[in-house]
Amino acid sequence: MSHLILQSPSLMAAHVEQIAAIALASGVQELGPTAVRLLEADDSERAAVAAQCEAYRMDYAFLPEIRLLREQRILAMDMDSTLINIECIDEIADAVGRKAQVAAITEAAMRGEIKDFSESLNRRVALLEGVPESALLEVFEQRLRLNPGAERLVATAKQHGVRTLLVSGGFTFFTERLRDRLGLDACHANTLEVVDGKLTGRVLGDIVDGGRKAAHLAALTAELGASPEQIIAVGDGANDLPMMALAKYSVAYRAKPVVRDQAAYSLNYSPLDAILNWFRLSF
Repeated sequence: MSHLILQSPSLMAAHVEQIAAIALASGVQELGPTAVRLLEADDSERAAVAAQCEAYRMDYAFLPEIRLLREQRILAMDMDSTLINIECIDEIADAVGRKAQVAAITEAAMRGEIKDFSESLNRRVALLEGVPESALLEVFEQRLRLNPGAERLVATAKQHGVRTLLVSGGFTFFTERLRDRLGLDACHANTLEVVDGKLTGRVLGDIVDGGRKAAHLAALTAELGASPEQIIAVGDGANDLPMMALAKYSVAYRAKPVVRDQAAYSLNYSPLDAILNWFRLSF
């Protein structure tokens, strides 16, 4: 038997009761206006619960136990379309009228159709040649927004002693500013080459692809002596899967089907801080 957490921005009691009946739950605990915990749910009914939650636009999570958040050691996150609302490279390309070309490659890479992330990134960055560096600041200040719940998720994790790690196939221009804004413990991303105030269309150094994302998380895991049960990893694209495979709490956020299929949990409708409802919070 498991705990079953149900969440939706528009949670309806009738829908909760129907799913409780399907899961043969012994009781319902309210966690707030958008979340409930079903007690002693039968996880053999997972497929039926999943189908009903999809119909009702609800997120669900079967949990054998509700652990303390402070028992977690690492919160690892992707940046573009996970922590933030945009794909930065697509918005930079918009400055030179090449957004459609770049976005098409981005989408194919995220779906896993382009297997070599480094190749896809180099192709996209090449299209940015000649973009003024000032366009990056414009994207950060005018287009980039934190996704709903991101700030509370990070702040609460930090309050409970969880190390926060941002690992991105995007660019250091953005990760470093987000690190300063949110107080993140560490971030890793790619560095765009700039000469005479303009992008050259090249990336400096080794590209942070799926393998390097996983390597950065593995290094922090070793440093802290953390186990997979103490790691939360959140992403939305195929290059996040190697990193997510290192975490018990692997979370697909508004993700592509290939990611949802392999993640332990999905948030298709709820904000990022919905993750906190899977844990007990205490100081």
